[in-house]
Amino acid sequence: MNKAVQNAIEEAAPAFDSKIIPVMREAITTVQMILFQRLKESISQRYSENSAYSDYSEEDKIRLAGAVVNNLYGSDALDPQVNLFARNHRELIEEELRGLPLRLAELIPYITDSLRMQTLCDNHEGVHSIPCLLLAKELGLLDEERELPLPSTFMLAVRKLGAESGLVNPMTSAPQPLTEQETEE
Repeated sequence: MNKAVQNAIEEAAPAFDSKIIPVMREAITTVQMILFQRLKESISQRYSENSAYSDYSEEDKIRLAGAVVNNLYGSDALDPQVNLFARNHRELIEEELRGLPLRLAELIPYITDSLRMQTLCDNHEGVHSIPCLLLAKELGLLDEERELPLPSTFMLAVRKLGAESGLVNPMTSAPQPLTEQETEE
């Protein structure tokens, strides 16, 4: 791992405000959902009737996308069927992980930032999740030259991506307060 990233994680973790962790985790989850959504679409297109994987059901394609995201972020699925699918299709999941940098290159900055933020949150809570960063680096999904964003910058970028993906409503600015003259009318 890039020494600057490791130093940033070590320096930021103690000063990380615990009140922001749930909001950060929500942004991380949003990136995971967008990755899942785009990966599911990619798998569905590639595993069409004309491919070697045409025998996979729609449910299996969804399970595969979920297993890939879970593997990348070091989490287990709540659905035991996804975990069973992951155990039985380890090579296929690894193949999909290796293909992410080519198939979903536009998400690399978000994956990089979300994995780093996950590591910060985990570190603050006493969880060791550096292996997720190392896996992402090995797969070409971690842009080590990318600066670690401020939490607010990360959350705003994810919010914008989420709105573009149709997962969240776009942010709007608050209406300006009425002046005295406008309230009298």
